[in-house]
Amino acid sequence: MQISCGMADGHFGTSNKTQESNSMSTSLDLSKLSLMDALDLAILIEEEARQRYEMFASQLSGYDAGSFFASMAENEAKHGTDLLNQRMDLFGKAPMKVKLTDLYDVEAPEMGAPRRGMSTVQAFEVGLEAEQKAHDFYDSALSGITDPEVRTLFTELRDEETEHVEMLQEAMAKLPSSASVEIENDPDDAPYL
Repeated sequence: MQISCGMADGHFGTSNKTQESNSMSTSLDLSKLSLMDALDLAILIEEEARQRYEMFASQLSGYDAGSFFASMAENEAKHGTDLLNQRMDLFGKAPMKVKLTDLYDVEAPEMGAPRRGMSTVQAFEVGLEAEQKAHDFYDSALSGITDPEVRTLFTELRDEETEHVEMLQEAMAKLPSSASVEIENDPDDAPYL
């Protein structure tokens, strides 16, 4: 599901930025965000994560890890849609000023994280790390936010990310021990002779 709001083609595009894989960043001055811009940023953070999880799910199709990534993509899409509905209620179809290229890896998992044969537990760890990154982003941004509405929104988003981390930890604790087993001797990884 594509999240769109005032975009002519209904797509946000992709980032061409090349940044260090472990960075989470935005080119925006967060202290100057309006509530609409803050909502747009939050929507795009969810969209970037959704796109990344969908890519991982496609790469690992047929594996339990791929199914986990597909469910994470659905969760990100749902959260993005909820934020979009909130934005539409407040600001209608006013065009977005914030673009997907204004951010990189705020909540999206690391590009190189998935690999064929990874265990379900390893996939959960990728998801946990991404949710923790999002929490840390909102938490660190709060110190520079002066607009009370933006501050309230970022506080809510940080707290939601905390809930997401806890939900993943609880689900991970319920996984069978077999979920930590990596798939070995994958024929797709064998060299051609």
